Amino acid sequence: MTDAAVYDDTLCLLGEGPLYHPQRQELFWFDIMARRLHSKGRHWGFDRTVSAAGWVDEGTLLVASDVALMRFDLETGKTEDLCPLEADQPVTRCNDGRADPFGGFWIGTMGRGAEHGAGAIYRFYKGELRQLYPGITIPNAICFSPDGGTAYFADTPTKKIMRQRLSDKDGWPEGEPEVHVDLNAAGHAPDGAVTDQDGRLWSAQWGSGRVAAYDTEGQEIAAVAIPAEQVTCPAFAGAGSSTLYCTSAAVGLAESAFSEKPLSGQTFVVEVEAKGQAEHQVIL
Repeated sequence: MTDAAVYDDTLCLLGEGPLYHPQRQELFWFDIMARRLHSKGRHWGFDRTVSAAGWVDEGTLLVASDVALMRFDLETGKTEDLCPLEADQPVTRCNDGRADPFGGFWIGTMGRGAEHGAGAIYRFYKGELRQLYPGITIPNAICFSPDGGTAYFADTPTKKIMRQRLSDKDGWPEGEPEVHVDLNAAGHAPDGAVTDQDGRLWSAQWGSGRVAAYDTEGQEIAAVAIPAEQVTCPAFAGAGSSTLYCTSAAVGLAESAFSEKPLSGQTFVVEVEAKGQAEHQVIL
């Protein structure tokens, strides 16, 4: 593995939701607190909090906001609401999300002040938004095994990444989630995650300045140092690519911590010993 380098020096208060669009071969990411979507050299502002996206077609993203899931036109900047997302809950906002192999989109919500149990994890599929897991504090690590049989997610304060068996028919959860990785002993806080083509899970770990890889049994097999304390979410640059991107955050860092990690809030890139899988298309 090589050392992580700065991919884009745009300072994000809370960088999140990196999405590599396979048709455009372009990376998108969000600054949640600034209500902005970024790409290399391009920026879009919103009047809502935005945090995660899936690709619909070459020119369209599904974007999660604090009040709705919406269709976003990359060329015109126009939005169209698809369905409400906790629009009647001013205390909450959207957080981590990712498209699943069935064309659905999973999205988590949380309290704006990380209030305990204020959020939930939902799935949007064929026009229906269904709550999957209530009582979530900070939803993260949403990603899926290459065969589509397993979903992963985390409630960050628990320091546990869960795995959930999925129906091979339509991708809805079957049975109860189980612990996949328990990070309590190591003291790491799981943030966003992505899986590679061999089913290994790459976990950004808030406060630890790293992205760690876990095999299909949940055992750590590798780790990459990121020159930012608050790393938030990784994404591979398409199918078969060994290029891993990672967002980070500057919010809440003390002056001394920012002095030690002055690249905090920027977006990074690193070559790893793994091959990614393409981000799945959202089917509306």
